[in-house]
Amino acid sequence: MKTTIITSLVLSLGISFSAMAFNANTNGSSDDANAPKGFAVVELFTSEGCSSCPPADKLLAKIQEENAGKPVYLLAFHVDYWNHQGWRDVFSDKEFTKRQYQYANWLNLETVYTPQVVVNGRHELIGSQEETLKRALNIELNAAATAQLNVEPQIEAGKLKLAYQTTNAGRGTVLQVALVQKLAHTMVKRGENAGRLLPHVQIVRKIQSFPAAANGNVAVNLPEGFDANEWEVITFLQNTQTGAIIAANRPDFKQNS
Repeated sequence: MKTTIITSLVLSLGISFSAMAFNANTNGSSDDANAPKGFAVVELFTSEGCSSCPPADKLLAKIQEENAGKPVYLLAFHVDYWNHQGWRDVFSDKEFTKRQYQYANWLNLETVYTPQVVVNGRHELIGSQEETLKRALNIELNAAATAQLNVEPQIEAGKLKLAYQTTNAGRGTVLQVALVQKLAHTMVKRGENAGRLLPHVQIVRKIQSFPAAANGNVAVNLPEGFDANEWEVITFLQNTQTGAIIAANRPDFKQNS
């Protein structure tokens, strides 16, 4: 696999969607009225050291505002391979870089780049391509979910404890638990974005996976600086062979903290 970092300024990757596929997802019969509704998990791979990333970060905030109240789950993963360019992203983590490379394997991509977006583990695109991202969201929100995930959270003794139930999870599925800081700003002093105050939304601070069962209990250690009023938890079911995300949930731990 190539390891060259390609920014959106020079990359021409994108995704296409046929009208036939779209109509198949939206023209269901009345028998589907009670089927689980569609959802979208949007993962942005970004970096404070990349000059092409601020427009993608801004777009993520716009998507958040436009889809308030909808089953759209936003996750910003700050990768670490830009850190040697003069600025260390304060939110970067090597585990997030590993996750991006895993998507490269799942989606048969030659390399990774920033900013990159993956929607429901199925579609990938340049993170600043607004219309392409909106098409992907439209498709996923109008496609009936094939599985369900219900989660009950509890904060206790520095841990987030989750009791969960799944329906139609299938084999080779993991429960992903992401702890997300909703908002932050960073004044970048060096590198490609030197002198810029960068706003961020939906910053993943930790993600942990567990083998998924029909029901179970898992626990995640809360990171330093965790604040129940400023953070949220996003959980989702993901196929380990294809990367497809088949269900998602945003449990409200503030009611149980």
